[in-house]
Amino acid sequence: MKGAKDMKNYNRRGEEARRGSPGASASRTYGVTPKGYQLPDDIRLGRVSLQVGDLARSLAYYQRVLGLRVLDQSASSAVLGPHGDDTPLVELHELSGARPVPLRGRLGLYHFAILLPDRPALGRFVAHLASIGEYAGMSDHYVSEAVYLTDPDGLGIEVYADRPRSMWRDENGQLVMATEPLDVQSVVASAGGVPWTGMPAGTTMGHIHLFVDDIARATAFYHDGLGFAKTVWNYPGALFMSAGGYHHHLGTNTWAASAPRADARDARLLEWVIDLPDTTSLRGAARSLEESGHAVEWGEDSATVPDPWGNRVRLALMGRSAFADMHGKGSSDEAD
Repeated sequence: MKGAKDMKNYNRRGEEARRGSPGASASRTYGVTPKGYQLPDDIRLGRVSLQVGDLARSLAYYQRVLGLRVLDQSASSAVLGPHGDDTPLVELHELSGARPVPLRGRLGLYHFAILLPDRPALGRFVAHLASIGEYAGMSDHYVSEAVYLTDPDGLGIEVYADRPRSMWRDENGQLVMATEPLDVQSVVASAGGVPWTGMPAGTTMGHIHLFVDDIARATAFYHDGLGFAKTVWNYPGALFMSAGGYHHHLGTNTWAASAPRADARDARLLEWVIDLPDTTSLRGAARSLEESGHAVEWGEDSATVPDPWGNRVRLALMGRSAFADMHGKGSSDEAD
């Protein structure tokens, strides 16, 4: 990661842009679209599948701290989602004794990010963390307000709420994002004193952020091959990509570029899901990756391909990915 001076200069430029006139983004365009296949605007992210060292320990954390509930469970795996709807968000697979993530990280998952439906929900969550004494990092990214946690295996988690798109700013063709201190009091006050009762209905998977060792390789796979548009590329050591003008469905960074790649013995990301609206878009994305030289495993309503760091990306039809392979593929799979 670049030095503090570089980040400070970046944040200062972002603050200047954020003070622009209301609605400035409406009269501008931002981002770089891929030259070939482009993902449709209306994608959604599905569940993430994680390998953990102790299922019972992880279930306790994900329920007590995050406020998720168990939707389905077997002896060595479980699916969790929000209260009030049955949207699967996190799938846990136990590999007993899996090695936790070291402080410096591993190439693979940086964090997965759970998107709350609104700011008051984030305020309730922050107050909940304080009430149980759970430490969290907190940041204002201009486009969103975010809380950062680490699970018992060292896997990174973000819980966040977006600001309205009318408040987003762009500058020189890029969205303006930064990392500034969160106004915690204001966020908590937005909850109006309503207590936290768990992840509410309408909570979704917002984005995935990966440690990589080469931004050019990430660009080749996720932008040129899969079809994400670039939205921010001058953030120090990072590249952010999305579909439909979202700030990012995927972040990649080289902040742990010298670390080893997560392997089959490690706590790690096994798979993340992109839900596509129709078979045409699913086949288009998968064929674009094939034409870029990547091996695609075709299923009836899905296609799965490992990225250069062994993270499986499953392309699925909306509504068909909910409990895919929960009792099948999991912790025994090798990282490709």
